[in-house]
Amino acid sequence: MSEAALRERLCDMARSLYERGLTHGSTGNISARTEDGGLLVSPTGTSFGRLDPARLARFDAGGRQVEGDRPTKEMPLHAAFYETRSCGAVVHLHSCHSVALSLVTEPGEEFLPPLTPYAVMQLGRVALLPYYMPGDPEMGAAVRGLAGRRSAVMLANHGPAVAGRDVEAACNAIEELEATARLVLLTRGMGPRGLTGEQVGRLVTRFDLEWDE
Repeated sequence: MSEAALRERLCDMARSLYERGLTHGSTGNISARTEDGGLLVSPTGTSFGRLDPARLARFDAGGRQVEGDRPTKEMPLHAAFYETRSCGAVVHLHSCHSVALSLVTEPGEEFLPPLTPYAVMQLGRVALLPYYMPGDPEMGAAVRGLAGRRSAVMLANHGPAVAGRDVEAACNAIEELEATARLVLLTRGMGPRGLTGEQVGRLVTRFDLEWDE
């Protein structure tokens, strides 16, 4: 995909997330890998509903910003995913249900139980990370500490971040994360029937998924 087309696609996908209430105000950030190994990144303090393709922050393959507005303060989070996983895009939202679930989930508990096959297929296990102040480089260190074993993390009291092979895959996966968090909250205390270990195992085998402990 040409850089011009990627700029348009990134802004279109961000606007779609915004228009459907998956992020709000000037929250959320998104980035994508260019063909030459650089990055396009949403600027700081901008709304997903009004991103301008021409003003995206542009980084070269060496990590130097070469054009565009000042990037999101969550660059350490994005950089950690690109450094530890083979991915083409990263998206971070402040989506309501996933944040709500992080407020009532204790550290060490499974953040998203396998309720549907789609969450297993698109997300694998989601790591619940501690609270970090926005922009704190320590959240990048926490992602690096996972050594590439997770494509999706939940920042407690903050929001989810997901890496995908491209912009569409990352956005689809983070939507699945939010939908699954909503299911967890809707069925909380009702004894929902999730997938069995055998059912998860069959999905993992059939689709060659990541599902380690």
